[in-house]
Amino acid sequence: MRVTLNVVAGPQTGRAFTFDQHDTFMIGRSEDSHFCLPHDRFFSRHHCIVEIAPPQAFLRDLGSTNGTFVNGLRVDSTYLKHGDRIQGGETVLEVQVIADKFDRYNEVATSQSQHGLSEKTEPSLITVACINCGLPAQAEASRPDAKLSYLCENCREQLKKNPQPIPNYQMIKVLGQGGMGSVMLARAVADGKLVAIKTLLPEVAVSEQSLKRFMREIEVSSSLQHPNIVSYIEHGTHNGIVYLVTEYVAGMDAARLAKQRGGKLPYQQVVKVIEQTLAALDFAHNLGFVHRDIKEQNILVDGTYPHLVSKLTDFGLSKSYKQTGMSGVTMVGDVAGTIAYMPPEQVRDFKEVRPPADIYGIGMTAYSLLTGAHALDISPNAGISETVKAIFEKPIIPISKRMPDVPLKVCAVIETALAKQTELRWRNAGEMREALLRSASEF
Repeated sequence: MRVTLNVVAGPQTGRAFTFDQHDTFMIGRSEDSHFCLPHDRFFSRHHCIVEIAPPQAFLRDLGSTNGTFVNGLRVDSTYLKHGDRIQGGETVLEVQVIADKFDRYNEVATSQSQHGLSEKTEPSLITVACINCGLPAQAEASRPDAKLSYLCENCREQLKKNPQPIPNYQMIKVLGQGGMGSVMLARAVADGKLVAIKTLLPEVAVSEQSLKRFMREIEVSSSLQHPNIVSYIEHGTHNGIVYLVTEYVAGMDAARLAKQRGGKLPYQQVVKVIEQTLAALDFAHNLGFVHRDIKEQNILVDGTYPHLVSKLTDFGLSKSYKQTGMSGVTMVGDVAGTIAYMPPEQVRDFKEVRPPADIYGIGMTAYSLLTGAHALDISPNAGISETVKAIFEKPIIPISKRMPDVPLKVCAVIETALAKQTELRWRNAGEMREALLRSASEF
């Protein structure tokens, strides 16, 4: 399955942009836009963004001055379908949703595609049944006989609150819920060891091939063994639901820890948490892994200061969840928390995320733990449009303006990580860790 945006009118007629996995596509006058229209005054610098998770595509206007139009109607946000036309000024892009005759993860299809033999057609609309309650629904698939796993919205919410038992584990309680599913505390029947089990619930109907690919991605990430990374134990599927078993960290995530202390932590504790997380990142980056989703909720903290132990969890899970199609599009709701910690390059190009994105994410996390606020000047209830514009266009608020008691050298280390240009950030996590420890040791 793939989505193509064809330029059918305007000065760049004939160009085409094709996507066969989860990605974002920004349109505007700015040079960092994927489709840059520098001479069209109708467009704002960052005019609109399209999120694609084939066969889905979702457009969001970014508060542009002159608006974004779909099929002649001005829109703030909308799902896109085959044949829709996006217009701004003289420029028109037509949406094309196509499917190869065979699934893109099928080896035969891959071979035929490489030789230009793959047949293309519009996606098939098939009936799928919820794997939990059996409720039927319709979904787009690459072929009429495709087998898709599907969870209806009601079952997805129920399973987040009350996850199914997993064989060989005694469920104790639900520890938390997130976008991908829930986390449970459980005890292994074999040895009585406490573990954490994360269930991963697809947001949309997904193919068997996508689920298999997701399982392979999890297995690759399981090779990361470090004192500051939550240890992998096993993964599998049960009644169609993917689960991931990891070590159980008895403390709490850094977000909850800060909340218990009034919303922020003393800088000495922040330094302790962050330098251990940077040690984990340095190890992972050197092995070619990028986390992509650094935030307080993904740092688990055990013990009491000065003997805190921090462990980074969910390594690479966000990437696998999105790129294998399990997330669908994520910018539908006005919940900007999922992208608020992303650097400009990650918003602009989801696929090619590199270690500097994690440096930015750890800077955002440290800033939040220190100040209890977001580094960018955005309202507490900012939607995605406001957040994206701030990521690209607004400078950060200096830590000293919010927390004058934090040593300026500590502030400088964190603020360097938040540079919008990757080359102005720390070169790597190890360098940032050394600078942070050095700056804190002087006080």
